[in-house]
Amino acid sequence: MKATGIVRRIDDLGRVVIPKEIRRTMRIREGDPLEIYTDKDGEVIFKKYSMMGGLSDFAGQICETLYKTTNHPAVITDRDSIIAISGLMRREWLEKPVSAPLESMMEERRIYQHQEGTAPFPVTESRSGLYISLAAPILAEGDVMGCVIFADTDGSTTLGETEYTLLQTISGFLGRHMET
Repeated sequence: MKATGIVRRIDDLGRVVIPKEIRRTMRIREGDPLEIYTDKDGEVIFKKYSMMGGLSDFAGQICETLYKTTNHPAVITDRDSIIAISGLMRREWLEKPVSAPLESMMEERRIYQHQEGTAPFPVTESRSGLYISLAAPILAEGDVMGCVIFADTDGSTTLGETEYTLLQTISGFLGRHMET
């Protein structure tokens, strides 16, 4: 665990303020759910909660099916990081944070399709070499939960109407699954 040197007091209602610098670094926004853990040494640990994270095995199966069906690498993210990937080195990309352009695309709640001749958007901040060909946000009860992506490694793949409809269907299915 990394020490920050920041000390906060708990108020009479049991609340503690998480400093702005930490919220910005950890991408914690107002209203985000946090899981609270304790350990035997008396430490209290706050961890960002991801409803999509609980579906990582299911998301992995969907990615695998998308890749086998289309032969395009498939990625599923929650709002912050990659939770499933197929068609590329899984260990290299799994749990990497999503890029700012991808985060913006999700917030716009629209499907993004890379156009030939334009600069590709990276999937992650931490590494180049994985670019978005097609991305559909996963929406549940009006909230953005994550994104389903067809990706490539050179940013040159332009996909057609079939892949567009497939990604739209999968993101809609995952959204409905999250609502139940």
